[in-house]
Amino acid sequence: MRTKVENVMTRNVALVTADTPFKDIAETLIACAVSAVPVVDGDGRVIGVVSEADLLAKEEFREQYYREGYQPPLRARLRHRLNQEVRDPKARARGDVAAELMSSPAITVTGKTPTVGAARLMEAHGIKRLPVVDQDGRLVGIVSRRDLIRVFVRPDSDIADEVREEVLGRSLRMETAQVNVRVDHGVVTLTGTMERRSEAEIAARVIGRVNGVVDVVNEVRWIQDDDAWSGG
Repeated sequence: MRTKVENVMTRNVALVTADTPFKDIAETLIACAVSAVPVVDGDGRVIGVVSEADLLAKEEFREQYYREGYQPPLRARLRHRLNQEVRDPKARARGDVAAELMSSPAITVTGKTPTVGAARLMEAHGIKRLPVVDQDGRLVGIVSRRDLIRVFVRPDSDIADEVREEVLGRSLRMETAQVNVRVDHGVVTLTGTMERRSEAEIAARVIGRVNGVVDVVNEVRWIQDDDAWSGG
């Protein structure tokens, strides 16, 4: 059924501490081929995130901040507006370690967060990865956009098996013996017959939540159009 972050996240995480120097952060980003790293305290709790954009912003501010009438570029202004804590650009320009460069507080998720929830957070904040924390805020992994996309590369045969055996065979408390399932590139097509229209619609909605399903084409015929009576 619906995938959680813990099922797709990376557990071996590149990270830095509050006192990690600028140069070491840059080297970590390059060596690990990532666009951002979480910043943790001595107990492993996430206190912020440093991204490529943060490092570039530092260099940009250092070069241009004192120019008369200078305004940060739109992307930098939007990033500061989205952060719950807005730092003085002058202080960021002088920053030399992670604690002075990072965006804080970090936007995080837990392992139990649905992948769709993680995707919405990334979209809302314009970021590519999220630290995953436990109930005490300690780092346990990281989830990226690429990790979320992996859900959709599940083999069609696996999707079809789960739909037939788990959803139609066990989860739904209704007669589904006359329902046929076909899966092509993640698109599930349902044909056959069910007793009620409402049941056919419920089945399609539940199947749409199966991991790897891109879309559901519901061509199931029904005998009784019970939805037509519900309007009174």
